[in-house]
Amino acid sequence: MSDVPETRDSLLLRAADPADHEAWEQFARAYGPVAYSVARRAGLQDADSHDVAQQVLISVSQSLHDWRRRDDGSRFRHWLFRIARNATINMLTRRPRDRATGGGLASNSEFDPSEDNLNSAIELEYRRQLFRQAAEHVRAASEESTWNAFALTMIDELSIAEAAAQLGCSEGVIYASRSRIMRRLRDAIRKLEDD
Repeated sequence: MSDVPETRDSLLLRAADPADHEAWEQFARAYGPVAYSVARRAGLQDADSHDVAQQVLISVSQSLHDWRRRDDGSRFRHWLFRIARNATINMLTRRPRDRATGGGLASNSEFDPSEDNLNSAIELEYRRQLFRQAAEHVRAASEESTWNAFALTMIDELSIAEAAAQLGCSEGVIYASRSRIMRRLRDAIRKLEDD
């Protein structure tokens, strides 16, 4: 994805139009992984999680044209989260024969399907998706050396000295590059949230 997907009302209006396939694909790329990840975190198997994501996208596609921002406090993502939460709870409470074979729940799951925990999981996954989108945008718009200084220290967890040695630059350059990328990430995430 070369640029950050729109999440503004304009995308919602476009995605509600059945003829605008590009807008729907952009919407599905942005929100499908959120629904899938929430279902996985809830303990569902891969196949069941894909089913939940599909159900969420189908539900949204059928009712997106009815969604309207009622006031400044109403957020599309809250409406979407309710749909994802309900689809996940429905999958968790369906009879086992209705789920994919293999037991239905992931064996390593410690997920409590209560509403508070599900809301927390949805919010966490939303934040992860925001970071991923912002990181893709910032990385594409940054010098490779600047991004590498950030990635080596913040993602790969190398020390400043190790990153400087690996990139053949001073520690000051690493600090400055890392700071610049972190500021751009904060700005990109803020823009995505405002949208």
